[in-house]
Amino acid sequence: MTTLVISIFIISFLATLVRSTFGFGESLVAVPLFCLFIPINVAVPLSVLISVLVALVVVAQDYRQIEMNSAKWLILFAIPGIPLGLLILTYGNELWVKTGLGLLIIAYSLYALFGKSAFRLEKDSRVWLFICGLFSGILGGAFGINGPPLVVYGNLRNWDAKTFRATLQGYFLPASLIGLIGYLSKGLITRDVIIDFLISLPAVFPAVFLGRYLNHRLKGQSFFKYVYAGLLLIGVLLIVLSVPHG
Repeated sequence: MTTLVISIFIISFLATLVRSTFGFGESLVAVPLFCLFIPINVAVPLSVLISVLVALVVVAQDYRQIEMNSAKWLILFAIPGIPLGLLILTYGNELWVKTGLGLLIIAYSLYALFGKSAFRLEKDSRVWLFICGLFSGILGGAFGINGPPLVVYGNLRNWDAKTFRATLQGYFLPASLIGLIGYLSKGLITRDVIIDFLISLPAVFPAVFLGRYLNHRLKGQSFFKYVYAGLLLIGVLLIVLSVPHG
């Protein structure tokens, strides 16, 4: 039991630090690592509860930095994707879905890091908002991993680190609340999820403020290089952890 408590505390701190620094990614860290100690149907709702809390704090801190129009359309387009993601979580083959997700993240991260395309959006694109929002909803509903499609859109819009972090929280707060309602309706917010969430709280709050400090010191396109390098590692981790051991 002590090992479980310490593990949840450490993972929650690291995951929240990543989320607060880069604006997303706590589920990319937390879900695979939580799954080493707790079942996935506990790990995913726990990650979403942490996401709601982090988004609340960041929005209260930096609401002036949010690109409201982008966040609004990303949220609206994510809504139909969330129930599709819940179906994947409930009925999908975990091995194949996680492996496919890992390969997709790796492929796009490599393209973003080493590709020569300089395509950028000077203003919001309804088509790209739909694509990124929908896939964010699907991944969020299935694994609590909304981030990769949002990274794509933020990079296309060439947001700086502060705007990226704040705008994503403007998305994550309502989107995560909607996902939370879905988990409640499926009976996935259990006593174990609540207990694990309470264990995580002492780790989450200091990590949010430390992450804000680090975020404000990231400049230019180097910010997205760190983001995609992190995504690449997580894609590999997803595949490795999805392979049965023993």
